[in-house]
Amino acid sequence: MTLSRRELLKTLAGTGAAVLTLPDALFAIPEGVAEAAETAEEWKKSPCRFCGVGCGALVGLRQGKVVAVKGDPEAPVNRGLLCIKGYSLPKILYGADRYRVPLLRQGNKFVQISWDQALDIMASKFKEAVQKHGPESVAMYFSGQTTIFEGYAINKLMKAGIGSNNIESNARLCMASAVTGFYSTFGMDEPMGCYDDFELTDTFFIWGSNFAEMHPILYSRMMERKHQDPNVKIVSLQTYLNRSTDEPADVVAIFKPHSDLAIANAMAHVIVKEGLTNGSFIQKYVTFKKGLTGIGYGVEDNFEYGGASESNWTTYRPFADKAHTISIEEYKAFLEPYTPEYAEKLSGVPADTIRQIARLLGEPKRKAVSCWTMGFNQHVRGTWINNLVYNLHLLTGKIAEPGNSPLSLTGQPSACGTTREVGVLSHALPGGMFVANPEHRKKAAHIWNVPVERISSRPGYHTMEMFRALDRGDIKVIWINTTNPFQTLPHVGRYRRGARKGGERFIVVSDVYPSETARHADLILPSAMWVEKEGMFGNTERRTQHWFKMVDPPGQARDDLWQIVELAKRLGSGNLFDYGEEPLQKALFEEYRKFGQGSGKDLASYDLYAKVRGGLRWPVVEGKETRWRYREGFDPYVKKGEGVRFYGQPDGRAVIWARPYEPPAEQPDEQYPFWLTTGRVLEHWHTGTITRRVLELHRAVPFAPVWINPEDAGVLGIKVGDQVRVRSRRGEIITTAQLGGRNTVPKGVVFVPFFDENVLINLVTLDAYDPISKQPDYKKCAVRIEKV
Repeated sequence: MTLSRRELLKTLAGTGAAVLTLPDALFAIPEGVAEAAETAEEWKKSPCRFCGVGCGALVGLRQGKVVAVKGDPEAPVNRGLLCIKGYSLPKILYGADRYRVPLLRQGNKFVQISWDQALDIMASKFKEAVQKHGPESVAMYFSGQTTIFEGYAINKLMKAGIGSNNIESNARLCMASAVTGFYSTFGMDEPMGCYDDFELTDTFFIWGSNFAEMHPILYSRMMERKHQDPNVKIVSLQTYLNRSTDEPADVVAIFKPHSDLAIANAMAHVIVKEGLTNGSFIQKYVTFKKGLTGIGYGVEDNFEYGGASESNWTTYRPFADKAHTISIEEYKAFLEPYTPEYAEKLSGVPADTIRQIARLLGEPKRKAVSCWTMGFNQHVRGTWINNLVYNLHLLTGKIAEPGNSPLSLTGQPSACGTTREVGVLSHALPGGMFVANPEHRKKAAHIWNVPVERISSRPGYHTMEMFRALDRGDIKVIWINTTNPFQTLPHVGRYRRGARKGGERFIVVSDVYPSETARHADLILPSAMWVEKEGMFGNTERRTQHWFKMVDPPGQARDDLWQIVELAKRLGSGNLFDYGEEPLQKALFEEYRKFGQGSGKDLASYDLYAKVRGGLRWPVVEGKETRWRYREGFDPYVKKGEGVRFYGQPDGRAVIWARPYEPPAEQPDEQYPFWLTTGRVLEHWHTGTITRRVLELHRAVPFAPVWINPEDAGVLGIKVGDQVRVRSRRGEIITTAQLGGRNTVPKGVVFVPFFDENVLINLVTLDAYDPISKQPDYKKCAVRIEKV
């Protein structure tokens, strides 16, 4: 049966669904677009622009349009497969409401203006704020969807041109705890393993990640491995039942929110008590440390974390954790209270299950891969729980070798390559360097050919404090690009109100479609997207991939790199991007890779990336990529005879941290008796700004429901399809009840995805954050629910 859009909406409405009312023309596809693959005149390579897996796509072109896409069979990541979002790539370009001209707010309306007018206004606002209030009064907020070229350029303009470190990426909301976890344990960011481990291991531990929906291509590789060898075991540790807990998971452990800290320590307790440690590995390659406890939750403005005092800014680890070295015996004593029985009381996971999974990980003949995403990172102790999973691999020696790897999975296509590696964060410089380190500033100033005094030594506002500063009026002007913070920020009601308080505040938004953030803008700049420009992304496994521009953007839309350079010219910093006759993208990349050369972050040349299909994993030395870091025979930075060297640390040793269980920032009580957790669904990308304009994806999941446990729903008289209010101390939303299907939540828990702007769940969430990483905790706050 074929339904028109109007008939579809009517049908969905009849089921009680809360459907967004969008104009019929929104889904219109221009003639000749998104037809059968065989109609393409030529095919070109590109990485997918959705998640951080880094799948390779072949893009079909005809008459200046993208008409088809298929998985690249030569791409080593996905081997010809794409997920449903990947197969929808052609249609994301052609929604009828694409921004095509710059728009300036006049009262409650937007009027069209020229690019020259838009850029002149933008530059004048930046100049005025800097002259009156100093460089700390302006800010830039970009994202892990930004290309490496764009990220490097805006970082250079902000830190070497304007002289402010108030630049952040939305990766602070999704990957910051992974970064601080890597640095505090290994002294360097990014995983030491790679996707090849999926075919080489025999035990998978999936922690707090709906792997099947969020990273489906990697999930398919895990399933293929499982089907090939019946000895392969999959352990899924989650806060609710989802597609990643379905068959063929061998062990499913559903734990109470925040109790993962206790479970990980209990697993370490069992491994130590039962003699499953790798003693020689620990003796050669590990040291033990204990940091501060009772570190707070960052809820208040201008929160000061005791481990990030002034004295720490001169070290090379930003927001460093104050710590002292302990002995292995002291570490064992720390683990004593964390018996499986104690962890069961906190988590609800049976003690015998905890012993079972600890023994699986510790079994000497087994290899182990651990994977996680936001369940670990969006956590008020996100750095700690990242440390604790590394502890398990270090205790057993199952790390930095084929089939043995802790692998933090990334949510955005270049959260690694652009944000973490390029350093588009308030504390960072390119190539794993930091503004707090005088030697790093000196090197950056030399490469950028600016006085070293131009680069501020003090980290700027991190994301949460940046938008609090905008609300307070400390930040006057902000440029928001490739992201949607007025839908994604926790406790977003405060920040939405702050954006429109007026005064000297001026908000510039570069976007492709109308969004909650664009609606709060003073100036909207129409941007090019994906293959409408040349770009590079860096994915989860340190793989850098390049693509060329293939089609023109609609109307007057321009790529973000052009916008950055044009702004720089008007600010008097155009010389930062004067490379003579050399192509700008190539010149930027060749300059950028100087930062990491010789430090274990080596990148290949621009020309090599432009030619190679599927990209390369850094460090790339003498044209050869590295699959496993820190291990002799695989990593060129580990010398013969060293075996393993964690060369990010001065002594070459990784750290096992004594990190305790501490309670969350907010817990259910009599007034707000339920846990709320948030996340995503397979069909939609983050805030849905792109994917909700693809008819098939919108039809599949047209709204964000609230999943409620059937027993809880029965007590409250709630049935499937009923309208339900979800309320916290910060705000409320109304949506439709769902009692099962792809998710089943435990008693006392509700789950709401965040892709739906009509179900703005971040009005409800709490803006507490990890004091070390500054990443907010979207996964737990207290709510009450009631039938409307």
